[in-house]
Amino acid sequence: MSQRWAFKHIVNYFMLGLTGLCALVTIGVLFFILGYLVYNGAASLHWSFFTNLPAPVGETGGGIANGIVGSGKVLLLATLIGIPIGFLGGVYLSEYGHPTTSFVIRYVTDLLNGVPSIVIGIVVWVLVVRRMGHFSTFAGGVALGIMMIPISVRSTEEFLQAVPQSLREAALALGASKWRAIATVVIPAAIRGIVSGTMLDLARVAGETAPLLFTALGSPFWSAGWNQPTATLPVMIFSYAISPYEDWHRQAWAGGFILLTGVLLVNIVARMTLARGIHIPR
Repeated sequence: MSQRWAFKHIVNYFMLGLTGLCALVTIGVLFFILGYLVYNGAASLHWSFFTNLPAPVGETGGGIANGIVGSGKVLLLATLIGIPIGFLGGVYLSEYGHPTTSFVIRYVTDLLNGVPSIVIGIVVWVLVVRRMGHFSTFAGGVALGIMMIPISVRSTEEFLQAVPQSLREAALALGASKWRAIATVVIPAAIRGIVSGTMLDLARVAGETAPLLFTALGSPFWSAGWNQPTATLPVMIFSYAISPYEDWHRQAWAGGFILLTGVLLVNIVARMTLARGIHIPR
């Protein structure tokens, strides 16, 4: 008996150490990537890097201000396109959907979520860019918005389904219609989860490059409005990384650090929001 007890404790300590080591490696990889980006791009991390336009080809210096602004515009448009569609689709699946219809919608949504981003970029290039006759911020927002829809649908559905059924029954018992119960009780109860899902969805598409190469393309200048090609941070990182200029390589590393830091911060805020749990209206 004592030998069996000792063996169990040895196995327990071994597995505890192994899982702890794996967790440490996982965290270490993230900090290694962040540190490597800073090490290679620290020379470009200064105020003018965030506020200036790119320098002419072959010259040192310059910044990525137009890429930061362009990424913000594309992500804003993608959010306005993808989140409402995904949110309403998730509400339908959770509250109204027939089992067969819901199964088909979920299946198609999962398929859309698995479509490579470059394929979505090609489709938007054919349907939007070619019809408009030029690349544009709008086309980039449409491509990323399509990518946001499936994640928004499934996250909204899951958080709505996590709301206790008793809340729905209580609202209906008080005389509220179904749509009113959903709008005033169910959705407010799941709003923290839905918001966190939206933030994670946004972080998911923030670093996409392939769709933007086919839609927004890029520009070394400021892009006014929504109907012109625009610079975006992922495309600038890609362009700088494959260039033959050492200074552009450093700026690509610095841009990668900025992008990764932004995505990391969004994920942290989303997790903190989600950790607060379901909000029950009073």
